Amino acid sequence: MNPTPDTVVIQGAPAHGRYAGRIACIDWAPLQADRGRLWRWLHHKRWHYVGLGNGQLFIGVAIVDVGWTCTAFAYLFDRRRRSLLADWSQDGLPRLQAGVSDEPLAGAHSWFRGPGARLSLVHSAAPDTLALAVAVRGLHLEAVLDLGSMAPPLLAVGPIEGGLAHATQKTTALPVQGWAEASGERFDLGGAWAAIDASNGLLARETAWRWASAHAPDIGFNLQQGYFGGQENLLWLDGRPIPLGAASFAFDAAQPLQPWRVQTDDGLLDLVFTPEGARAQNRDLGIAASRYVQPIGTFSGSVRAFPGAMPRLVRDLLGVTEDHASRW
Repeated sequence: MNPTPDTVVIQGAPAHGRYAGRIACIDWAPLQADRGRLWRWLHHKRWHYVGLGNGQLFIGVAIVDVGWTCTAFAYLFDRRRRSLLADWSQDGLPRLQAGVSDEPLAGAHSWFRGPGARLSLVHSAAPDTLALAVAVRGLHLEAVLDLGSMAPPLLAVGPIEGGLAHATQKTTALPVQGWAEASGERFDLGGAWAAIDASNGLLARETAWRWASAHAPDIGFNLQQGYFGGQENLLWLDGRPIPLGAASFAFDAAQPLQPWRVQTDDGLLDLVFTPEGARAQNRDLGIAASRYVQPIGTFSGSVRAFPGAMPRLVRDLLGVTEDHASRW
C-alpha cells in the first residue's frame, strides 16, 4: 500500500486509492467538480464512530453531521446477559448542537450537546491519545484510546455514484483504559480494544451499505459492500495492512441474529459471524429515513496474507456487522 498523501484532493480531483497511514485533515474545498454551496450543504456527511469491547461488553458511540441535521447514539451491550444495558440516541441542530471535525485522528474534536446529553471525542498530542466521553441517559463513559503504538491506519478515498467523493480513515485495535456505567453497574474498560471510523464525504441522497469490523492486536479487518465499493476493505495481520478484494455478505435480512457468512473474492478472508445480540433502529420522517441493524458477536474462520498462503485461523474474534440504508 502507498503512504498517505498530504491531502484527499490533488490538482482539483480526489486522490482515489487505499493508503496506509494518518492524514491530517479531510478537506474537500479544493475540488474543482463542484455543484454549488446548497448541494454541498445537503450532501456533505461526516461522522466519528468508536467501537470498543472486551470479554464483558461491547460499546458503540457515534457523532454524525449530515449537513442539514445531526445525530448521535451510544449503546452498551452486555455480552454475558446478551442484552443492551443502554441504548440512547438523539437528534440536534448542526453547528449548534454538534460538530464533527475534518481531522480524523490527530487534532480530532467532535462533540454533541443536547438535553441531558454530552458526548465528545478529543485528541491529545502528548500523549498521543483520543479521549472519549459520554454522559447520557442510562450510560456514562470515560475512556482513553492510545494512538501512540497503533498499526498503520487505513485511508480510503474514492468516487461515489450520485455524489462526488468519499474518504474514510479507519484504525485497527487501539488499547483502551477507562470505565463505563450502565444499569447501576460499573465496567472496567482495561483490556478492551477499540477501532475508530472517521468518515467524510459528499454522498448521494440514497446511501446503503453492509459493513463488518473486528479487531484484536494480531488480527483485525474492515469490510464494506455498498456505496463505497471495495475501497475500504482491509486486513491487518500482526499490524501489517493487507488490501482485500470485494466483500460479500450472506445473511437473512429478516433474521439478522442468525449467522452471517462474510467473504472476499480474492480468497483472503472467509469467516462466519455468530451474533450475540444487536442494536437496531428504523425511522422514516418522509424527507429522511434510516433502516439500521448492527449485530454484535464473534467471527470465526480463516484469513490469508496472500493467495496460496497458509490460512491463519480466526476464532471468537469480537466485532460487529451492519446492514444500513439511509435517505439523508
